[in-house]
Amino acid sequence: MTDPAPLNSRPFVFDTEFDGAGTVVRPSSFKPAKRSYLPAEVDALVAQGRLEAREAALAEVESIRAMALSAIGQTLASAAPALTQVAQAHREQAVDLALAAARVIAAASLDRLPTGPLQSALEALGQEIDATPRLVIRAAGLDDAARTSLQALCADAGFSGLVAFREDPALPLAAFQLEWADGRADFDPAAAAERISIALASALAAEAGHAESLASAQSSPGVTSHGR
Repeated sequence: MTDPAPLNSRPFVFDTEFDGAGTVVRPSSFKPAKRSYLPAEVDALVAQGRLEAREAALAEVESIRAMALSAIGQTLASAAPALTQVAQAHREQAVDLALAAARVIAAASLDRLPTGPLQSALEALGQEIDATPRLVIRAAGLDDAARTSLQALCADAGFSGLVAFREDPALPLAAFQLEWADGRADFDPAAAAERISIALASALAAEAGHAESLASAQSSPGVTSHGR
């Protein structure tokens, strides 16, 4: 009985080819395993191994970095709507706080100088009323000193006609109505504050991307003038 060949055995193959004259046509590709290395060869192999290990480690780090950046991007994308809502809520709260503070300041200012808006309106409307023969001022609580001051202000603005005062107790503090030949103007602090609130709400809605057309928000929050 023939013993089987070892598993790691290699059958003899004479793969060198010669021509008829004995010249090698194709050399053998067989290379015996190297059993010993010189110190320089060992150092070169170690350096090569270190280089390959370093390149493999850098590739792995780059792969981990790419996966981490992808995970961060996904997290930010999923958190963006919530962050947008938080930012919008912060804006709305800031606007509410600013409006509350403005109302307190405005109320104190109007208590101290209730004719301030009327004086500003007369200065702004100077060119419109300078040629009219008569100006009617409707307001509440105008004493003689205030009326004298307003008449002087009209004169300074170039108005040389008659100034007629009409007491209207129904008008709130600092509110007034002006009437002249070809126009009129009025002011109501509460209505002005409401228009400002609507304008700010419209601006916030525009930032949030769902603004609605509010005609009242487009009007001036101050004196409303009407031509005839």
